[in-house]
Amino acid sequence: MPSPSSAHRRAGLGVIASLILGPIGAMPALAGPYPDRPIRLVVPYAPGAASDLLGRVLAERLGAALGQSIVVDNRAGAGGTLGADNVAKSSPDGYSLVLGTDASQATNMFLNKRFPYDAIKSFTPIAPAAINHIVLVVNPKLGIKSLTDLIRYGKAHPGSLSFGSSGPGSAHHLAGQLLNEKAGLDMVHVAYKGGNPALTDLLGGQLQVLFASLSTVKPYLDSGKLNALGVVESSRVKDLPQVPSIGEVLPGYEINSWFAVLGPSGLPQPIVTRLNTEINKALAEPKVVEQLEKNGMSPWTGSADDLARKIRSELQTRERLVRAAGVEPE
Repeated sequence: MPSPSSAHRRAGLGVIASLILGPIGAMPALAGPYPDRPIRLVVPYAPGAASDLLGRVLAERLGAALGQSIVVDNRAGAGGTLGADNVAKSSPDGYSLVLGTDASQATNMFLNKRFPYDAIKSFTPIAPAAINHIVLVVNPKLGIKSLTDLIRYGKAHPGSLSFGSSGPGSAHHLAGQLLNEKAGLDMVHVAYKGGNPALTDLLGGQLQVLFASLSTVKPYLDSGKLNALGVVESSRVKDLPQVPSIGEVLPGYEINSWFAVLGPSGLPQPIVTRLNTEINKALAEPKVVEQLEKNGMSPWTGSADDLARKIRSELQTRERLVRAAGVEPE
């Protein structure tokens, strides 16, 4: 028969246990439901850019769906690298996300000798977000009205064509490098510090060919000041139905400029699943689709695994194109 003291001890332990655990079967969760505070979405470019517009559209829709504010944090610099690195070094709790791009997640590491993060190991892919359309345009004074004409002219006049881009290693530059490869051309690349100086030279006749974001050149296409010869994606763009994809003329040609949502490495799967579901729902809303298309983008939906596969594939493609283009890491 137990002694009174041991019985008292057991009773005391039972009281303590009941205070901690509550009734049997009612053990509290270790953390509250996600999210229980505002979420920070880092946009690694300046306000006003296509990425900023997309980020704010997603922030508004996600905030409503999740019941918490989504705060857009613009952290521009180094072609998206600074903002992405900030999130890579954040706590993997779902409260710091980044709107990554093909530059920050698949190209920049091949342009720099010292790079602050690993595109695969430093992030958790969450969801694709959008394609930022790139179009091949020429000045009408060149007298070239189709991609076939451009290829024919380039082969007849080797080295006479120059194409501009927003900078070495940019998606616009690599689109031109891929065209040279697929068509057997030797167009000379002219790197500009941004798309606007290149556009100015194209309009002025100092440049013959330009790969540019659709949102940048659309007004000039509508006014007839520029001619569009092709889009770089695998299929035609809804806003330019009459313009073929370059792949229609050159099978196998395809390159993308894209946006996607990622978190730090180690993000719990339930958080990834919740965010992916709500992002895909937001991107399917007709008003969101319309808003993106008006700004030269198209929604890009899919699973976290789809995004992971895309990034791995893009890393291989971008590394090869950067090396073929002769871009030296700085």
